[in-house]
Amino acid sequence: MQLQLKKYVLRLKHTFSISRESRDFMDSLVVCLSLNGQMGYGEATSNPYYKITVEGMMAEIASVRLEIESFEFNGPEGFHSFLVRKKLSNFTICALDLAAHDLYGKLKGKPLYKLWGTNIDRYPITNYTIGIASVDKMIAKIKEFPWPIYKIKLGTKDDVTIIRELRKHTDAVFRIDANCAWTAQETIQNAPILKDLGVEFLEQPLKSDDWKGMEKIMQYPILPVIADESCIVASDVDKCAPYFDGINIKLTKCGGLTPALQMIKKARKLGLKVMVGCMTESTVGISAIAQLLPQLDYVDMDGALLLEQDIANGVRITSNGKIVFPRLPGSGITLL
Repeated sequence: MQLQLKKYVLRLKHTFSISRESRDFMDSLVVCLSLNGQMGYGEATSNPYYKITVEGMMAEIASVRLEIESFEFNGPEGFHSFLVRKKLSNFTICALDLAAHDLYGKLKGKPLYKLWGTNIDRYPITNYTIGIASVDKMIAKIKEFPWPIYKIKLGTKDDVTIIRELRKHTDAVFRIDANCAWTAQETIQNAPILKDLGVEFLEQPLKSDDWKGMEKIMQYPILPVIADESCIVASDVDKCAPYFDGINIKLTKCGGLTPALQMIKKARKLGLKVMVGCMTESTVGISAIAQLLPQLDYVDMDGALLLEQDIANGVRITSNGKIVFPRLPGSGITLL
């Protein structure tokens, strides 16, 4: 295989804030793997919470570049196992794994969802994320981007008031993501009010290791609770099962499509709902997520919609949430 690395600085349409950080740009690494005239693309974005930088990922890849380029590529699973043995970070492995899947699908001449035995007759609609801001700015974003489902980022002293105000301006479904900012008591108090305001579920209200708090919340099953920061890798799925109603899988955090498929199967066996979320990736990363759509209950794949300018062609999301899949096989990605 031949390997190329490309760094991008993705400018966001609006400042994006959650309970622990704000940003106007997203640094992104795109991995390009080529073999037999086909090119596969994968992506991972930087993340200060997990201490991941593009430069760090590039350095990791550089340390094993010769081994990657000499690897006998027969499929993404074997390649992923090789990357794990090299003890690279999951973010780095993700970028390489997504590129390997896209490449494999292109070599086989089929989109990934077909290689996995699924079809795209039915799939969940992505939410559109509204970051923490003044209420006026959050309302303005809703008016600028009318959408059937919004994920609302919370973690302030006025969270319930914010949702009350937003509800005056849309009939859309709301999903709440507090990004670890609430206590168990706040969650229990907020849940019935939020349910009455049309909230579908809560995502990661407590700190990732607050299992006692989650045990208290599960005694008051008012709204479903989805694990995010508490569920990083496949081994976390079993741990989360008694404390959550579902899991949100992030490809960058778990290490790509290969472990994500394992996590989906494990969650289904445990009776958990399954969501896949994004980390403000471009269409490169979003097109990989889209291949999983037939297997999901919920999806948060609005990353490319949040960008001022995209860097790739691939899956396209229309104004009513419909997914237009590319004609190319694999994940269907080409760089602009």
